[in-house]
Amino acid sequence: MKVAVVGATGMVGNVMLKVLEERNFPLSELIPVASERSVGKKIKFGEKEFEVVGLETAVAMKPEIALFSAGGDTSLKWAPKFAEVGTTVIDNSSAWRMNPEHKLVIPEINASLLDKSDKIIANPNCSTIQLLMALKPLHDNYGIKRVVVSTYQSITGTGVKAVQQLENEYSGENGEMAYPYPIHRNALPHCDVFQDNGYTKEEMKLTNETKKILGDDSVNVTATAIRIPVVGGHSESVNIEFSKDFEEADVRKILSEFPGITVQDNPGVNTYPMPIYAEGKDDVFVGRIRRDHSQPNTLNMWIVADNLRKGAATNAVQIAEYLIEHKIV
Repeated sequence: MKVAVVGATGMVGNVMLKVLEERNFPLSELIPVASERSVGKKIKFGEKEFEVVGLETAVAMKPEIALFSAGGDTSLKWAPKFAEVGTTVIDNSSAWRMNPEHKLVIPEINASLLDKSDKIIANPNCSTIQLLMALKPLHDNYGIKRVVVSTYQSITGTGVKAVQQLENEYSGENGEMAYPYPIHRNALPHCDVFQDNGYTKEEMKLTNETKKILGDDSVNVTATAIRIPVVGGHSESVNIEFSKDFEEADVRKILSEFPGITVQDNPGVNTYPMPIYAEGKDDVFVGRIRRDHSQPNTLNMWIVADNLRKGAATNAVQIAEYLIEHKIV
């Protein structure tokens, strides 16, 4: 099993390598792939070192699986080239997510849709993954009508440049800016680029990807995405209106029984999800579960996850594990 990691030297690529190693992914050969300036560098994986190669070389090596985390333009150009030689591509960019010919997959929710014809599989947006992990079991039980979500997103979702900006601001140094304003001691209601409708691309991803993953256009989502000076993960304040009524105890039980979710909900002893505890973990953490008394059949909750792991790298690796387990590659 030859596995290529495209974008291996980037922030998510590094986490992909870590997750592959931690989960003892059954690969015989690792192909780290990066831009020309990184070609020839060595990457340590397990007890071995592997040399970084360029995209053309990687395609010629015909890996069974390619995990992409190199941006949308790279994916649009190169994912089809890998697919043409028989590689199954799992792409972490937004390039293929809303393409009707490609599946958008969270393994715990809809991996069963995959088959051997799927040569390019889309990994959802990080904030969508953690939201849907919590919404799916509740939708199955109560029928979701409307979701209002406000996200509080880690700078790691922007990348290395943003982390460097925050570190520079901590230390009082001038440097390159990832954002139009300082992020230290600030909150920017601006994740990704603004669209003609006044929403950002990130906010519309939450709306559109939710409908596609649940396979239900009747689920309405409205979002506000905020960037905050946090490293450990994304947080979401979520208000959900259901078709049916619920008991809070049942909601906690349903969520706690869903694979990949950990319920942390005991405010009496200050137990609730926080990015400082989610960092480096693969679960999605849910807490502050409480009824919205302002209208019927409506629930509030707080969802936190490490956006580089379950929100990106781990979800992609889990898709690859599913493909192998079900002999799809």
